[in-house]
Amino acid sequence: MSSDKAYVERMLKLHETNKRKMEAVPRTKITDSKILSEFYTPGVAEPCVQIAKNKADVYKYTNKGNIVAVVSDGTAVLGLGDIGPEAGLPVMEGKCMLFKTFADIDAIPIMIDSKDPEDIIKAVKLVSPGLGAINLEDIAAPKCFEIERRLKKELNIPVMHDDQHGTAIVIIAGLINALKLAGKSFKDIKVIFSGAGAAGTAIVKMLLAEGCKNIIVADRAGALYKGRTDNMNAEKEELAKITNPENLKGKLDEIIKGCLLYTSPSPRDLSTSRMPSSACKKKKKKK
Repeated sequence: MSSDKAYVERMLKLHETNKRKMEAVPRTKITDSKILSEFYTPGVAEPCVQIAKNKADVYKYTNKGNIVAVVSDGTAVLGLGDIGPEAGLPVMEGKCMLFKTFADIDAIPIMIDSKDPEDIIKAVKLVSPGLGAINLEDIAAPKCFEIERRLKKELNIPVMHDDQHGTAIVIIAGLINALKLAGKSFKDIKVIFSGAGAAGTAIVKMLLAEGCKNIIVADRAGALYKGRTDNMNAEKEELAKITNPENLKGKLDEIIKGCLLYTSPSPRDLSTSRMPSSACKKKKKKK
């Protein structure tokens, strides 16, 4: 969210003018009654009968394989937090535009008006017969982990949580290039994470897989470490076991000094503009 009033007004006008960002356009034009009767009734009955005999034929006769649902409950939208399904809709529309623009995949936003993981899981399962894949988006941690796990287990179509895997892939790809330029490797760097949510958790696991040894994750209560009890959940406890090898304690501004990489996949008020610069300063050795 910008503090530039002119920019805000311009963006609001842009989205108001272009509120029909996506539309359903038939690839075959219906120009006469013959074509209409072939693609709709009675002609459409023939593929229906075949699919009823063999469900796998749905991929042969329909667009199921090229339709992705972008699913959100609006509880963790970008840096805005829990703003609700209606307020999160513009983001999901934008993601659908990306799918179409860069991959020619037809995507539809599905906003779920419930914060209950069971409701979200049930809703996605009920609409899944018409979908080729599920892209979970902007669902708050820690429930996002359980939702993804359950849907992967209970559905027979691909399920991806973009905030975890999409973000992690981009971060790791950029870091591979940066380390090459710096002449360093993953095992050489100290990494500080501000945020122990969906993105942070996935990035940490990918960093560990790349050979990174010294990672510290911090949330509002400070560094995650083995034995911490304040503001913890199952996912944070798992992170504490596989990170922070020195078991350091303290707030983010205390542990950040001396790290080579600082990344903040977290709410906007968790870190300050001074923190990245202080990360470059090495801690003074105690006399």
